[in-house]
Amino acid sequence: MRVRPSSDFWKVGIVPAPAEALLDAETLTDCASRITWLPDPGPWRYLADPFGIKQGDALHVFVEAYDYRTKHGFIERHEFGPNMEWRGKTIALAKPFHLSYPFLLEQNGDVLMVPESHKAGEVALYRAHAFPDRWIREVVLLADIPAAEACLIQHQGSWWMFYTIVGAGARDQRELHIAFSERLTGPWKVHPSNPVLDDRAGARPGGTPFVGVDDKIILPVQDCSVSYGGSIRFLQFHELSATHVACEHLPHRLTGNLAEADYADGLHTFSTCGDVTLIDVKRISRSFSRHIVNLKRRAGLVRARSFVQ
Repeated sequence: MRVRPSSDFWKVGIVPAPAEALLDAETLTDCASRITWLPDPGPWRYLADPFGIKQGDALHVFVEAYDYRTKHGFIERHEFGPNMEWRGKTIALAKPFHLSYPFLLEQNGDVLMVPESHKAGEVALYRAHAFPDRWIREVVLLADIPAAEACLIQHQGSWWMFYTIVGAGARDQRELHIAFSERLTGPWKVHPSNPVLDDRAGARPGGTPFVGVDDKIILPVQDCSVSYGGSIRFLQFHELSATHVACEHLPHRLTGNLAEADYADGLHTFSTCGDVTLIDVKRISRSFSRHIVNLKRRAGLVRARSFVQ
């Protein structure tokens, strides 16, 4: 009997609550009816990995836009007004190689992006030269490393980067790596204890690091023990220095069913944006039509879109 392939489909939502409040899973359940969901991108596509920034009266949500027919992802921007009304979308960044996880940060009035580009073998910093849709690759933070899900935070005078490594044995789903620097633009040093954590149940980064009430960094991480991106947990760092790392998982856990009953198979991004939090939830499809999609792609009947930026 032929086994039907499974396909993950993600859906992005804007939760009307700050990140700290959502450490209590009941808060996400209470907010479920008030979540603003991004528009359905159409057949065999999904939106995932949301990160947001507010400028003026607009909330800009940057996501990975993925198409199973081309197996190619790029960064798409969705704009929302003050009452969460959708204003439209644009392509923010696209390359010949796959892009996802558009991690955002602000520094000295500039908006910066560190998208995942592990197929290019680098972690690169992009600067918005004309926000929101003109981005320039400014500097490579880590070279010759197939890093995924890089997230950055400045804390106690240093910059810290959390990431995983794509490689054999699904290591990207179970390893946490760290790099550090005195300046955002580098030079960056990889931590001598890498991987600092090897745990499929909560090591792959999954959103914006933030500082808790006791001045300790908290990193959202993905529980991939049952399936990729099955839920979000939170990793608290008790010690973080250039030589030592000590961390533990907090008891909190967020699952897709808390936000959307039809997308109960996963939740793998938790990103902060002021008084709202951005998440994505997953449903797993086992439609036999996936075979047809794969055959068309292999036969060259579907081509990846060409972008120049």
